[in-house]
Amino acid sequence: MNGGAPIQDPPALLQVERLTKSFPGRRNLLGRGSGIAPLRAVDDVSFEVAKGETFGIVGESGSGKSTIARCIVRLANADSGRILFDGTDLLTLPREELRRLRRRMQIVVQDPSSALDPRMSVRAIVEEPLVIHRVADPVERRSKVLDMLELVGLTRVQAERKPHEFSGGQRQRIALARALVLSPDLVILDEPISALDVSVQAQVLNLLRQLQTELQLTYIFIVHDLAVAEYFCDRTAVVYRGAVMEMAESKQLFRERLHPYTEALLAAAPIPDPAARRERRIILREEAATIRTAEGCRFRPQCFVGRDRDLCAALEPTLEQSVPGHFVACHFAGLLEDER
Repeated sequence: MNGGAPIQDPPALLQVERLTKSFPGRRNLLGRGSGIAPLRAVDDVSFEVAKGETFGIVGESGSGKSTIARCIVRLANADSGRILFDGTDLLTLPREELRRLRRRMQIVVQDPSSALDPRMSVRAIVEEPLVIHRVADPVERRSKVLDMLELVGLTRVQAERKPHEFSGGQRQRIALARALVLSPDLVILDEPISALDVSVQAQVLNLLRQLQTELQLTYIFIVHDLAVAEYFCDRTAVVYRGAVMEMAESKQLFRERLHPYTEALLAAAPIPDPAARRERRIILREEAATIRTAEGCRFRPQCFVGRDRDLCAALEPTLEQSVPGHFVACHFAGLLEDER
């Protein structure tokens, strides 16, 4: 089992238990199967998020991070598992009850341009969730919208403008305002800064931190940059091909990383010193990235520690607690270079 930490006391706001999600194999132009097995995008994933916490999910493109997020808010239907939000299993909720509960869960996507209707004014965009959920009357809604725009750093004058009149960072602020206007408890941030300039990224991260404190928010923060996760997240899970490879408090994870994949991701992060960059460089075999092993460790084809070890080829490691609060799925946890 790729399980997570034991249930905390008091209970977490969100508990994800043994979540799986598969997509069908590719088909040819005639609609016939090509013999490719279904892709398991999320594979037995478990974790939990405490109230007020920022929980990071890190991994390469295609690792399943966004699919996990979409399953949590049921934009994608999970195959199996449980998702408990404040004690309620989201996967068993009838549609109308789920709709009511969604007021407490919101998602902000990577590219705000694709999520904002270019025909609508900013005021109408931010007000739309209030209309859908029948919150307040028109006068109260307008007041809430204008207050929320000011909270995310926009002005009341800008409320009647269209999305194309704003910069990328401003559009992301609009997307945040729309997500927060319903006063949710949980906000899923799916790569919210990756499409922004570096200077704007810092502004948005500072804004997110400020909003979390003022509004008592809980975040799931999906990102591929480990440096951002280390700075912004309380705890971080490292995901590879749909499974959690390592999970711990962020400071501990980056100070005492135990999985070769975490080490490879950290080595790939840009740093200003060229000499130090060369010293910590780890090259994963590109052709191995396309290999999907039927058994054994899913990272083995690329692993610089276990690619030739019999144990790694025969048995997939489970996510186990190595030290208190630090979980890792590796037969040779902590061995970050081949010492044989």
